[in-house]
Amino acid sequence: MSQSHYIGLDVSARTVNLCVVDHDGRVVHERKLSSNPDEIAQHIVSLPFPIARVGLEAGMLSQYIFGRLVEDAVPVICVETRHMKAALSAQLNKTDRHDARGIAQMMRVGLFKPVHVKSPTSQRLRTILTARQLLRNKLQDVENEIRGLIRNFGYHLGKVTARDFEPRVRELIADTDLYVVADALLLARRSLREQFSRLDDLLVRLARQDDVTRRFMTVPGVGPLVALTFRATVDVPSRFARSRTVGAHFGLTPRKQQSGEVDRSGRISRWGDDMMRSLLYEAAQVLLTRVKRWSALKAWAAQVSRRRGHKKAIIALARKIAVILHRMWVDGTEFDWGKKPEATSPAA
Repeated sequence: MSQSHYIGLDVSARTVNLCVVDHDGRVVHERKLSSNPDEIAQHIVSLPFPIARVGLEAGMLSQYIFGRLVEDAVPVICVETRHMKAALSAQLNKTDRHDARGIAQMMRVGLFKPVHVKSPTSQRLRTILTARQLLRNKLQDVENEIRGLIRNFGYHLGKVTARDFEPRVRELIADTDLYVVADALLLARRSLREQFSRLDDLLVRLARQDDVTRRFMTVPGVGPLVALTFRATVDVPSRFARSRTVGAHFGLTPRKQQSGEVDRSGRISRWGDDMMRSLLYEAAQVLLTRVKRWSALKAWAAQVSRRRGHKKAIIALARKIAVILHRMWVDGTEFDWGKKPEATSPAA
């Protein structure tokens, strides 16, 4: 009976280093291929020995290559980046060839942490969300640059709405030498706003067309952006056996440091998806500070705020919202506002 073999793929922009090791860890085959997924899949399928696992690092081209290998029934695993970096850091010489060997050995001994590779639908949705965030950041950069530019010459813009920003700037610098520079930046800002609004409208339409995101938006504080980002980030709710683990997945649980007699909890880990964590934090802020309607969730957060402080309450509420959204997704339910307790009358 032939023994299983294990493959490590070290992926770069143009090439892929492939290494195959046998059951005992001996290197039996190495090859440098292009990063074309078809070439990689054809080469692996043509190998004359049984393959138990193929590993590659999550990152550049990983989703594209992973999807192509899955189509050919290759047992491929995408490995968490930080975990792989820590495992490969013991190597004396870091080269692409040695990395491929290290990944193959990790596959052989089972020393890896797999990550979920998103479905094509979630990948497309994530692309829109990422592009929107990029435009928002660039828009903020341009506005800050305009504010700083005119402030150097004694013009203070102050607090203005997005609609009044451009007219106010033009009013301040109408008769100055700054007009040409500011005009160029304002035109760039206008274009960024138009494209940002275009993607924003697209996300709103997508949220309204999807049953799951519409149910998510029944949670107070959760709008189209939070709902769609949660849907794209989680992708497959069944990959979480328990809803309570979703908060840890997004880095919203405290770090633990335990050694001997030392056992303490620190700040939140901030692991996982930065965009999702930030949006959950914003949703929690909206629920706790702006939503007027009573809910059992808001009442719980208010109690935490009184005991532990506002900031910790926001983080706890963000984690709770993530857990609730996952539970709603699994159960197919809408948000339960709860029953407001009746005010107790003073004793006679």
